[in-house]
Amino acid sequence: MGTTQRTATRAENCVAADASLVRAFDLLGKRWTGVLLGTLRGGPVGFRALARAVPGISDSVLSERLAELTEAGLVARTVEEGPPVAVTYTLTAAGRELLPALEQISLWAERHLTTRGVGSSARPKPALQRARRR
Repeated sequence: MGTTQRTATRAENCVAADASLVRAFDLLGKRWTGVLLGTLRGGPVGFRALARAVPGISDSVLSERLAELTEAGLVARTVEEGPPVAVTYTLTAAGRELLPALEQISLWAERHLTTRGVGSSARPKPALQRARRR
């Protein structure tokens, strides 16, 4: 079997990219997006609590991701009049529907990815639990 024939056979086995999957990963494939969705699984959380719960994320990236998730309908932003004004973020029904998939990805990562330098800093911290109790 020549190289050209082997390449053709491999190309035939390739499945075309699913448009829905491409759209999903256009959003979910961005750094921190999945981590933020998983971090919001416990209920409404303020911006500072999220920033503390996801070490390594900058305020500007956190703000950008929250805006994208809100626009996509996965996160709801609630403003409570003050003083002081309080802003909280929570998962919408559509965002909660992603949690089982995120749990499966997390389990897969525990089995197949080493922790050396791979996302070890992006774990919810006790600060998030304290912030939720307030």
